[in-house]
Amino acid sequence: MEAAGGEESPDVQGGAAAAKPSLSGSRATSAKPVWALLEEAAQMKTEGNAFYREKNIRSAISRYHRALLVLRGLDPDVMASVKGFGPEMPALTSEQQVLLRNTQVDCYNNLAACLLQRQRVDYARVREYSLRVLQWRPGDVKALYRAGVATLELGDAQTAKQYLTQARREQPNDANVRKHLQRAEEKLNLELQKEKAMYREMFFPA
Repeated sequence: MEAAGGEESPDVQGGAAAAKPSLSGSRATSAKPVWALLEEAAQMKTEGNAFYREKNIRSAISRYHRALLVLRGLDPDVMASVKGFGPEMPALTSEQQVLLRNTQVDCYNNLAACLLQRQRVDYARVREYSLRVLQWRPGDVKALYRAGVATLELGDAQTAKQYLTQARREQPNDANVRKHLQRAEEKLNLELQKEKAMYREMFFPA
């Protein structure tokens, strides 16, 4: 993994690296077996990574979204919320669940990286995607870094400091993590000084 704050690189773990087991026991979704859909999503992610490396951010985002759309119909958390509205489907195997979640995590991580490359950054969406990654993979240093940067830009220096402090524990030598952590601390200090000045004016007017 490259430094959290360095040049972004798409996360590639969890894709189609797993060998394809027998399709016996796979359930069908949209007339396709589970492993075929998982591999389709992994292929979309791989194509997204290639577009990202070519600086074609728009196409990369499109591929990651398409991969996540394929996986949405397999996600047991999503399907549990619509239970009873369609045919009951067998649970995913443990191996299928691992591949599903790894591909989801990589796509959300990579989407956040893509959004940070845009001229006008949607920091709320960057934070949303990064927090989804942290929900499934706590301690992911790239997600911690991006969540910290986005949260700081959205005005919450205290929470940003928490994310960036965790990222620094994982990568203490990363210059960008240290830089944004310093920004968060400086903003908190400035807010504290303003608060003190306000109270001085209230209780000790000139």
